Amino acid sequence: MGKKMHESSYQETGLRVLHEEINALRAIEPFIKDESFTKACQYILGTKGKVIVTGMGKSGHIGSKIAATLASTGTPSFFVHPAEAAHGDLGMISNDDLVIAISNSGESSEILVLIPVLKRLGIKIICITGNKNSTMALEADVHLCIHVQQEACPLNLAPTSSTTTTLVMGDALAIALLEARGFSASDFAMSHPGGALGKKLLLRVSSLMHVDNELPCVDKNVSVKTALFEITSKGLGMAAVANEDKTLYGVFTDGDLRRIIDKGISLDTPVKDVVRHGCVTVNPEMLAAESLNIMQIKKINGLIVVDSDNRILGAFNMHDLLKAGVY
Repeated sequence: MGKKMHESSYQETGLRVLHEEINALRAIEPFIKDESFTKACQYILGTKGKVIVTGMGKSGHIGSKIAATLASTGTPSFFVHPAEAAHGDLGMISNDDLVIAISNSGESSEILVLIPVLKRLGIKIICITGNKNSTMALEADVHLCIHVQQEACPLNLAPTSSTTTTLVMGDALAIALLEARGFSASDFAMSHPGGALGKKLLLRVSSLMHVDNELPCVDKNVSVKTALFEITSKGLGMAAVANEDKTLYGVFTDGDLRRIIDKGISLDTPVKDVVRHGCVTVNPEMLAAESLNIMQIKKINGLIVVDSDNRILGAFNMHDLLKAGVY
């Protein structure tokens, strides 16, 4: 049975691990400054095919994440398990590809058996290891060192600091390549179409605005009372006020209504006499995330959508953005 630990001991151990791994990350800074890192980036940029990442055990788990990060930031990549590669999956790798092989010891037998075949195919090999004198390091076209003095594990057995440095080395590669490619937010969105991230990056105002019978809109000559009924029935907290040619005259909100009541203005007053001009509008092709930013800056809860001729096309409010997952 394990020894009992005081509550503070858990925290002390957690902090020790944190500090040891931070120190391990600082220790690999010279390896990123090394010309090998630059060479690795240049090889990957010059690759006509895909970047194949491989590794056994914990290195494999980290390798999967590195491959996913590369793929989502402009470098086509996928993970291949080295044992599976030795039993047929090597056929997934073509002459135009590049291989990133990961092993802290640099002596993973499952990877070493693949290297002669990869070299025969003329495939460039980047090895990430903690031992610059290991077989993998010496056989690689480029070696990236992630050497750590000590694992955060007190037994110096469980991969901890070494996997953290490997992960960060992979992130450093991915982001260096992202910047070298001029990879943009719109490029990023193309590989992240699902979930909140995709909605934030891809969804446009035209996809969430209320139109036709759902659009709260009144003629500028109607009474405040009629505008109030329109706001209430459509539930957006506002109504577009239109000129005779359907262009935007102004916007009447439930906030405007409260101010009118406070001033004792009759509800039979034409809405054109109380509506404010110069309201904020957006176009249908604007990104929904950008419209949210406008709302936050202007401290408003809704927007009218107009075309280039100021004709009213639609309307939406903060609730529509939240419902669509844009926040």
